[in-house]
Amino acid sequence: MRDDKHLAIKLRKQGRSYNKISGELKISKSTLSNWFSDIEWSKDIKKELLRKANYIARKNLQRYNRKRKEKWEQWRREARQEAKREFPKLTKNPLFIAGLMIYWGEGDSKIKNPIRLSNTDPRMIALYTKFLTKCLNIPKGNLRPTVILYPDLSERKCINFWATTIGIPKSQFYKTQFIKGKHPTKRLSNGICMIACSNRQIKEKILVWIDLLSKSL
Repeated sequence: MRDDKHLAIKLRKQGRSYNKISGELKISKSTLSNWFSDIEWSKDIKKELLRKANYIARKNLQRYNRKRKEKWEQWRREARQEAKREFPKLTKNPLFIAGLMIYWGEGDSKIKNPIRLSNTDPRMIALYTKFLTKCLNIPKGNLRPTVILYPDLSERKCINFWATTIGIPKSQFYKTQFIKGKHPTKRLSNGICMIACSNRQIKEKILVWIDLLSKSL
C-alpha cells in the first residue's frame, strides 16, 4: 500500500473529486479509480459530485442565456433607434421607397427569418436587388437566390435567365426547388425567383422602416 492512500481516503470521504485529490497528493486518477471505484460510500460521493456539477452547469447555462437575451434585446433596440434616425434621409431616395414597398407587399415579415422575397416578375426582382445592394449596401456576394420551378420547365434555362436578370453568378444560387404538378396556364415561363440574405440588423431595420412608412402616408 502506498503510504499516502490513507490521505486519499480522508480527502475522498470529505467529498473531494479525483481531480482535486490527484492535484493535492500527486496521485494519478487511474490509481484513485482502482482504490475507490468499487467502494459503495465512494460511489455515493461520486453521485453527489455529479449532482452538484449538473446543478452548477444548469445555473451557468441559465445565466449565459439570460445575458445573451439581454444583449440581444439591447442590440435590437439600438438597431431600431438607428433605423428611425436614418429614415428621413432614406425616404428622399425613390429606390428606397420602391424597394421598401416591394418588401412590404412580398417579403418575409418574421424577424427570425432571413430577409427573403420571391416573385415571378423579373422587373420586380431586379428592382428589389438594386434596393438591397444600393440602398442597404448589402454586397451581391451575400445574396442567395433560389429558383422555384414546375417540373416541365428547364432548370438550366431558368437559372440562366434569373442570373442575367439580377446580375448574380449561377454559383451563388441555392439548389433549385421543384413544385409538384404542371402549371395549367404556362405563365411561369421562367419560374419563381426567391432572394434571401441573412442579416438580422437590416431585417430589424426594414420592419421598422415599413412601420414608419405606413404612418407617414
